Order: sequence, then structure tokens, then C-alpha cells
Amino acid sequence: MTTAVARPVVLDDWSYLPCPRGPRARRLVCFPHAGGDVGTFTELAVAAGPGVEVLAVRLPGRGGRYTDPLPGTFAELMSAVAAGVGPRLGPHAVFYGQSFGALLAYEVAVALGPKGPAAVVAASAPAPADWERAVRPVAADPAAGAERLLAECGLTVPDDDAVRAMVLAVLRADIAVGATYRHRPGPPARFAVHALTGAADSGASPPGTWANTTTGPFTSAVLPGGHLLVAPGDPGPADLLRTLCLGARSDHHDR
Repeated sequence: MTTAVARPVVLDDWSYLPCPRGPRARRLVCFPHAGGDVGTFTELAVAAGPGVEVLAVRLPGRGGRYTDPLPGTFAELMSAVAAGVGPRLGPHAVFYGQSFGALLAYEVAVALGPKGPAAVVAASAPAPADWERAVRPVAADPAAGAERLLAECGLTVPDDDAVRAMVLAVLRADIAVGATYRHRPGPPARFAVHALTGAADSGASPPGTWANTTTGPFTSAVLPGGHLLVAPGDPGPADLLRTLCLGARSDHHDR
């Protein structure tokens, strides 16, 4: 007997539920990679199980928000996402972001402070202090960088010139926004940080470089997979993310 899957729900401009689970489920807020959209997290939302509800962040300039302009700077994007998803978190939420989405997830969590998540899972990304140096070669030539990222992510694009041009345009826009990020050293976060990378990701930064981003619990792991641990058709480390969500506590809120 097949279990029925709830229909997706668009909550607002910023929030999409690929598989609604109800008010008692823990929220796993997912931030897409550069050029990515909410469809990346459909299989993860199903595989996470009834106790975890994936909320995928809807970024402007793609998918259902194709006509909405992407903010010109990372700081503007971060502030807009924080204002959009902050009221949707619920208790003990966990953030998951990969590549560009990992940096965005972390900075949004920092911006939200005590109202933010209990933990951030950062996958396939250099730590904030290393971001500018790591992305400089890609940002120097956004057109070539977009082609390179498309290949590294292992994403297939339909054999259609118009579709390919659209995908590359979104990638270039995200690269340009990511290149405006400037790390400003400050007190480490208090929420838990779990850094992940794929064993087959040849350009990956060591996940242990995220250790200095928090005074809370920190773990790191190298998992099977490439640059994108979660991808369309692939739920990625669903079991690990479910375990983190169901075990998440917001102790940092009470310090």
C-alpha cells in the first residue's frame, strides 16, 4: 500500500513546502545552491519522514519568482530572506544549505539571533572567512564560472538553447551576488553547526574549517556524493538531516 504524499504548498514569496507534514513536525529550512530552486528538495522532503517538514526557500529570479529581481548584494539578499522566513521557523528549526546556500543559511541564522534556528548544516561550501578567496576565480569570469559550476554540480540541462541560457543567467546572477559577500569577523554563533562535504567533490573545502564559526556544538563529516549532496531526484543525507532535526534543541536561545 502506497502512502499518500501531501500536495506542495506555496506559503508566500519566500516559503515553499514540497511535502507538508503538519504543525507538529520540525522545520528543516533548505537553502538552494547557486542557480538552484525549490525543486531541488522535493525528494528530501518526502524521504525526511513525517516528523520533519522541509521548507524550501524561494529565491527571486527563478522558478515561480522568475520575474522578481534578485537583490544586488549578498547583504540585501540575506536581510530579505531573514525577514521572509524568520516568522516561519517554529521551535527547534534546522537550516540546511549547500554551496552558495550554505553561506546564506549561516548568515541568515546569525541575523535572526535568538529567533533563529537551533542548528545550521553547511554542505559543500568554504567557511565564511574563506569565502571571498575561494570564489574569486569563479567571480572573475561569471560566464565561464557558470559553465564550470554547472559541470561540477553534475546537473543536466534540456537540449534547448533557450532553457540553457535561462539556467546560465540565473547562475551568473547568483555568482555576482555571492561575489559581493564580505566577511566581517565578530563573535562566533551560538547555534550548532554541522559541516558536510561530498567525497567526490574535488574542489571541496575541508569541512573542519567551519569549526570556528560557533561556540555551540560542532561536527563535520565527509559523505558519499559530489558537490551537491541533495539534488533533483536525490534526497541526499535524508537520514542524517532527520536525526539532526529531531534531536535539535535551542539551548543557545537560553544562554
